[in-house]
Amino acid sequence: MKEMSTTSNSVLGGQQPQKHYGITSSISLAFPREIDHMYTQKLIEAMKPFGVFEDEDELNHRLAVLGKLNMFVKEWIADISDTKNLPPSAVANVGGKIFTFGSYRLGVHTKGADIDALCVAPRHVDRSDFFQSFFEKLKQLEEIKDLRAVEDAFVPVIKFKFDGIEIDLLFARLALPSIPDNLDLRGDSHLRNLDIRCIRSLNGCRVTDEILYLVPNKENFRLTLRAIKLWAKRRGIYSNMLGFLGGVSWAMLVARTCQLYPNAVAATLVHKFFLVFSKWEWPNPVLLKQPEESNLNLPVWDPRVNPSDRYHLMPIITPAYPQQNSTYNVSTSTRTIMSEEFKNGLNVTDEILQGKADWSKLFEPPNFFQKYKHYIVLTASASTEENHLEWIGLVESKIRVLVGNLERNEYITLAHVNPQSFPGSKENSSENEYISRWFIGIIFKKVENAESVNIDLTYDIQAFTDTVYRQANNINMLKDGMKIEATHVKKRQLHQYLPPEVLQKKKRSMADLNRSSGGGTKRASLDSSTLDSSRDTDSGTPFTSPTPVIKPRKPASDTDDSITPPKPPALLFAESPPPEEASPQSIEQGMSIPVIGSNPVATPPAMSAAPPPGSTIPTVVGRSVRPHSPSLEESPKRLKDADKLFLGDSEFKEPYPPPSNGQEQGDSPAVEGPAEVQAMPIPTIDTSRTQRLPSKELPDASSPLPTSNLRVIKNSIRLTLNR
Repeated sequence: MKEMSTTSNSVLGGQQPQKHYGITSSISLAFPREIDHMYTQKLIEAMKPFGVFEDEDELNHRLAVLGKLNMFVKEWIADISDTKNLPPSAVANVGGKIFTFGSYRLGVHTKGADIDALCVAPRHVDRSDFFQSFFEKLKQLEEIKDLRAVEDAFVPVIKFKFDGIEIDLLFARLALPSIPDNLDLRGDSHLRNLDIRCIRSLNGCRVTDEILYLVPNKENFRLTLRAIKLWAKRRGIYSNMLGFLGGVSWAMLVARTCQLYPNAVAATLVHKFFLVFSKWEWPNPVLLKQPEESNLNLPVWDPRVNPSDRYHLMPIITPAYPQQNSTYNVSTSTRTIMSEEFKNGLNVTDEILQGKADWSKLFEPPNFFQKYKHYIVLTASASTEENHLEWIGLVESKIRVLVGNLERNEYITLAHVNPQSFPGSKENSSENEYISRWFIGIIFKKVENAESVNIDLTYDIQAFTDTVYRQANNINMLKDGMKIEATHVKKRQLHQYLPPEVLQKKKRSMADLNRSSGGGTKRASLDSSTLDSSRDTDSGTPFTSPTPVIKPRKPASDTDDSITPPKPPALLFAESPPPEEASPQSIEQGMSIPVIGSNPVATPPAMSAAPPPGSTIPTVVGRSVRPHSPSLEESPKRLKDADKLFLGDSEFKEPYPPPSNGQEQGDSPAVEGPAEVQAMPIPTIDTSRTQRLPSKELPDASSPLPTSNLRVIKNSIRLTLNR
């Protein structure tokens, strides 16, 4: 298939595209009208204040830096070839090349963004040469700052600043005697006889090039992608690490939209993007091309063959071999949140194209801190700035584990993590403590026939903290002063953790937007809750349930404020006794969650929060967990949404999509069971909450928790919700 480039000017020739793009025919071949160009120009003007476009000087500076780096790589490969006794004629022609990928290669990078790059070397240059001799040569350059190597990452990388430009440089060696300047990495034959780390490193470039190859018009694609990325960041749904979508996933969704509307300009494509994906029937996969067979026997995404692929909730499949799902981190909650944002985006763009609103409305941020009545505040702290940078990188990479634990809790409908972290206030911390906080909005299910329900989140929190501490210990990163703490707070208590300017951003809720856009169905707000009153308890004894209290039913109210003044949220943690001192009785009580006013249920068997002497702590007890993506081997440094596509990644998910009965935004009634939810169109495996699945979440599932003198905080969170 030869690449076709259909521009808006082709209307002059009156020629229609000769064949469709992607795996289906186009939805519309209509060419843009004059008003579409006007709306596109207004879209460009609306994006300019957000710094999404670089000026000519900045673009030229990037090109100059990449040119210098390319020459430097060629010189280094020639020097290495000489030391390995290659003949002078071969050394002169050995080559070497820098390829770019990610947002820079796609042409959608923003001001100050880093560059993802790949160093391609011939077969006689080893990975060890790259991390030793090349690293040492970089050290000698005056323009190089902040140089560090992460050799043991899932995708090994050298990070540095070159003349002020941040660069993440990967390495791959091909089975070729020399690397010509006109090398095209799109051919699958280049993957033959390569080790898995080289294949992973090449994958980013191959996917980026394939995306550009498969879109009808690159300029329309780029402008549309800039708008969608800005929208996703402003709406808080741009983070592969936290279970939303990363840059390459957004690029593939935009590319698919361009394939379906090959002649449309950016303003139309943005609207059609929301139209297509607000109605997309997940988990049907998004594909840019039909997957191709290859004789290389590399693992590819295929739910017909791989049972674990059937659990992916929002599959977006990379177009280059070996095809992978770029959204393996998406959870039930994050998919629900993104689906609502697609619908909201459609409503707003409808208004814009009807002349009722400006493009700026599309980029208005939501007020996350007015949306929910209950929040989990996750605090990561360290004693030095350097330790803090390492620690928050590891903690942030594992927050999706906590979200998964919470959404598997039978009383929780949705767990929504805000991708933005916030520094701790100086008033509430010591001078020698560096703090970052994340906030997770929680919606609790309505329990039928119950006046109140006691909920114990101790186990969900503890499984998460154990995961983080265990991995930190395994990679020798755990240092004195590194702590994780979690607290349950209500909306009215957030002022103790956040500055007023964050909380006072009064934006209209999604429900208001839906109502104002004239939508036929009235959506319940995410803020609505039938369980609107809670009480945090901490009896002082770890892992004990609060005393059940039956309160008279009070009138339904839209607010969670009570007459009595709010009390400060208690920090609900208790230092855990050593495993041998844990009381079996208290453990049994802590795992029992009585539902007052409902039919009696059998108390589940006691599950130890800490193992008896001589045993190890289980990864997750009595929950559905999943083999996890490769982030456990990623750098513990502050991880960005690298969009480096990983191989062999699979994770088990609950195979049922979230309820689509118009109650996504509220505390919906408890679902009776999987039978009430539509089945997936692809084969699924039934998983109950009590089924155990093997987990690759930890480097070593049998690793005990750290036994040093470092303080490991045991989190105890219990609350009583009243109707």
